[in-house]
Amino acid sequence: MEMRKVNKSLELTQDESEAVSQLVIPAIRYGESSFYDAFALRGILLDRVEPGVLVVCSFKVPPRLTDRSGNLANGAIANLVDIVGGAIAYVPGLSMNVSVDISISYISTAKLHDELEITSRMLGRVGGCSGTIVILRNKTTGEIIAEGRHSLFRSHVGPIPKL
Repeated sequence: MEMRKVNKSLELTQDESEAVSQLVIPAIRYGESSFYDAFALRGILLDRVEPGVLVVCSFKVPPRLTDRSGNLANGAIANLVDIVGGAIAYVPGLSMNVSVDISISYISTAKLHDELEITSRMLGRVGGCSGTIVILRNKTTGEIIAEGRHSLFRSHVGPIPKL
């Protein structure tokens, strides 16, 4: 019985299905923004950077990333943890990091138009492995929305920079 409820809540309405079927997603060239960038990342503002140590961003919850309850969708939170957590471990000139593990504690909810502060800190780096922690917090109330731990790997291409 519970599984039917879950399946029912995941079904698209006729309007939603039609809206998705009308999306046109053009091919992109290197250096251009993608549908993913425009959909999931548009609106993130970089507030502060200490390379290899800290990244602080602001993000206002847009309608496109809310679930049927009007909350920031869990998948959108996971995406923010992945992107902002990966940003702190990125080193220009070296190959990209690959996410190998993400663990997220969903503590509270963020509503449509809530302004969030997203903070990513480097926990450590050993060889090609990096660990970060990402905290999403409501800027107005200070309430923690989610905390994510993110492990990344990069194969060695050139010297590892010191932090």
